[in-house]
Amino acid sequence: MSHLLSKSKYIRGLQCDRALWLDVFNPRLARYTAEQMRRFDRGRDFEYAFKSTFPDGIDLSAELKRNVDAYPARTAELLEKVDGVALFEAGFLYDDVLVLADVVHQREDGTLDIYEVKSGTALSDTYKRDAALQHYVISHCREVRSFSIVYNGADGVNGSNGFNIVDLTEELAAQHDEIARNVAAMKEILRHGEPATPTGQHCLEPYACPYQHYCAQGVRQMSLFG
Repeated sequence: MSHLLSKSKYIRGLQCDRALWLDVFNPRLARYTAEQMRRFDRGRDFEYAFKSTFPDGIDLSAELKRNVDAYPARTAELLEKVDGVALFEAGFLYDDVLVLADVVHQREDGTLDIYEVKSGTALSDTYKRDAALQHYVISHCREVRSFSIVYNGADGVNGSNGFNIVDLTEELAAQHDEIARNVAAMKEILRHGEPATPTGQHCLEPYACPYQHYCAQGVRQMSLFG
């Protein structure tokens, strides 16, 4: 494996160091509820709808599937060969972090417009943290002209297409030092054994952790979970 962290693992690590460690070394312990799975499906449907606005886009996941370590090289190849290309799930690797960007559109001058697609109806801090990591990685690989988050515009804002598109380029670029510190801290966590982090409110926020059942084993006070 050519990388230690991904978008999802980084967000997990911001929530809990033990959850990060389990995500990397023992992900089979994760348990997702039916509602969580339905939320994932809704997110994919919204993402596909936005991607359809780029009819000539090339979907790397259709070609490479789960071979994620091959995504960065294939992405670089396509960006070099095809002017003005739009890529879905384009891969970029920097600082042991691999990110797959939902939509990357290359301009004629070679700079990139990035779109991170979220199905929620509000621009959450977690969405911004996800985007900040991507901006950190991608901008060390290519010149980023703009980075936008696309979220559910059910109210018709930004037109009747149902997509709210918010350009956060400057805000995300200002977070590079913080991202670098977070990545270094998470890599240090992964150099050691499983952390003995106790359960608490962080098991529920910003997302219900899929390792709650595992970490709660042997805990006498179960009121938080039941």
